[in-house]
Amino acid sequence: MTALLITVDTELSSSLHQRGVSLADNVDRSIWARTRSGAFGIGWQMEQLDRHGLKGVFFVDPMPALVHGTDFMAPIVHAIVARRHEVQMHIHTEWLAWAKDSPVGGRQGRNIGDFSLDDQIILLGRAKQLLEQAGAPAISAFRAGNFGANDDTLRALATLGVAWDSSVNPAYLGRECGISADRAQIGATRAQGVVELPVSGIEDRPGGFRPAQICAMSAAEMRAGLRHAVREGHDAFNVVTHSFEMLSRDRRRPNGAVIARFQALCRDAARLRGVRGAGFNDLSVDLADRPARTLSRAAPSRLRTGLRLAEQALATWRYEHRLVPA
Repeated sequence: MTALLITVDTELSSSLHQRGVSLADNVDRSIWARTRSGAFGIGWQMEQLDRHGLKGVFFVDPMPALVHGTDFMAPIVHAIVARRHEVQMHIHTEWLAWAKDSPVGGRQGRNIGDFSLDDQIILLGRAKQLLEQAGAPAISAFRAGNFGANDDTLRALATLGVAWDSSVNPAYLGRECGISADRAQIGATRAQGVVELPVSGIEDRPGGFRPAQICAMSAAEMRAGLRHAVREGHDAFNVVTHSFEMLSRDRRRPNGAVIARFQALCRDAARLRGVRGAGFNDLSVDLADRPARTLSRAAPSRLRTGLRLAEQALATWRYEHRLVPA
């Protein structure tokens, strides 16, 4: 069976905060994704997952608590736990710019990997503490904001007893992501004392990699990637999305194209034999001891890629330029 991890980076917008948007409005737009047409954030996502017998992993960023206090976090964590989905740890260190009491003495950086090992242990330890105080079960997995981790991030996680990392996205290696990883390795591996489970993807052109992110991959590409993982006996297929990803870029209107992709993934996964919905707590770290899994050269499809490009061009025209009323 291939474990399907549908992971949701669940975070407030630091750019909205910088523009003066209130905490309540930021939570509404970024976490619950509320619009005049309905809400399409984590509540809606959990409804879709529940309907198809799947499980979500919500990587929650607690760093805004350093700015706003912790009260806003408990309802978010409780909503996820109450529906038996998984809360794991995310971190966007941009929030340190407004922290009332910085745990690292005012030092700042865009990504967790910009900090020293000692500072990373402090920041990740504080984030873990904040999530667990808000009602999350013991944290066992982490993903860096912007995929901006490095090898010291993994060492820090190991120090804190966090078993899993999912900060490797092959599309970001050598850019935001500074982890020493093989771009072609898509299976679980041991690294610096933790188990690394990269974001999955497909070869969308010879030598290319398209990550399995809802906004980056068409429904047909996602279906092809998942089916290929099942045929090849992959242990896991790791999909990423965001709490606000079903909305237009300004987070005010639903993006029908992305919504349809999320719904299609849930339907396809429920119908496909050999797939089980899972979180990190459902996986064994022994997966990292199995033979290496490299990105299989499933024949790229120019048709699939072309259709996705056309679909995204239409979605940009329709949902980002506001030519269609919400």
